[in-house]
Amino acid sequence: MIVRVDVSGFLIAELRNAVADYKKAVSEGDDSTAKERARACATLCRQVAAASPVVQQRYVADAERWEGIASRSAPVAKRERSNAPGGYGQAGRSAEEPAGDADMSSLIVRSSVRWKDIGGLDEVKRLVKETVVIAALQKPESIRPWKGILLFGPPGTGKTMIAAAAAGNLDATFFDVKTDRLLSKYFGESSKMISALYASARNHAPSIVFIDEFDALGASRGDAMSEATRKVLSSLLIELDGLQGKKDERLLLTMAATNAPWDLDPAVLSRFPRRVYVPLPDADACRAIIEIHTRGLEVSGIDLSGLGRQCVDRLYSGRDIQNACQQAIWAMINDVNPEMHRLADLPFDEINKRALKIRPLREDDFIAAFGKIRSPLKTEDLARHAEWNERHGEG
Repeated sequence: MIVRVDVSGFLIAELRNAVADYKKAVSEGDDSTAKERARACATLCRQVAAASPVVQQRYVADAERWEGIASRSAPVAKRERSNAPGGYGQAGRSAEEPAGDADMSSLIVRSSVRWKDIGGLDEVKRLVKETVVIAALQKPESIRPWKGILLFGPPGTGKTMIAAAAAGNLDATFFDVKTDRLLSKYFGESSKMISALYASARNHAPSIVFIDEFDALGASRGDAMSEATRKVLSSLLIELDGLQGKKDERLLLTMAATNAPWDLDPAVLSRFPRRVYVPLPDADACRAIIEIHTRGLEVSGIDLSGLGRQCVDRLYSGRDIQNACQQAIWAMINDVNPEMHRLADLPFDEINKRALKIRPLREDDFIAAFGKIRSPLKTEDLARHAEWNERHGEG
């Protein structure tokens, strides 16, 4: 049996030291030492790339960046002050930024979602708003903000939207984490990536780390769990324990979402003392969601409250309602634009001169849509979530 040993952690530590030496040389105007340390950074980046296939492409690019700095004839110190590369994340990052932190740049997004974009869920929104606000307020030392919020409930109820709105309204750095991005088949790689994720979140606070399908990371530990998976979970628990010091006023909040909270390890649950149930929308919330997804269209001739009640009867989630609205809108579009597909024979600029024909939405558009959208949920599924909420949630 071949065991792949992860040595990238040691290499990244050496790389960070080399980057620190490079920065010091630049600040002191020592061009010779700066170029020497840049070459060392390039060598270490290539070694990390060879040891870490998951992030190989990024470290190869880092190596080329450092080699470029080392080989240029202009003085490094002068060039870095006058022509430094761009910032971090979507806009790029500085050539002298530690590469280990930069591994998570692909997870950083700037959320455009606002609270007004979420229909219903007033109590859920209130609880999350309280959590993010108290982190920023001036307060006695004994009052500490929550470190983590667990959002649980049936699929499609808006858990991701809640997290995105929390970041969007605060203009916070939003780390949108999919579990498959953190899990690796190489032993030790996932633990390193989790550490890099939280290092990056601390550097870019205020930050919200959102981990979707959290049960894939935080599942209950048992005899069947591999040693590698156990190590990943331990790394996650350590990060959740050490996120925010008593006197740290920066917001660094982990928000996790799961459709199966009963599968989570008790040790994981203890790190999320605020557990918020995100249920299916009630009739008023269903109406609000329909209004959000039909903005700009005429709906005055429709009994929206009646449609909301039908959505409740059909066990629709917010995602189901969104899909039903799209189906209804397309029924209207096809009704008044029966030959629309023929325009595909024209050049784009010619199509762009024309306007789409529309008419007011009608109730029969939605009735037809309801016939095509079926909820995957059953009443027993909802009962299980309600029972878990009664025992472990906010209530």
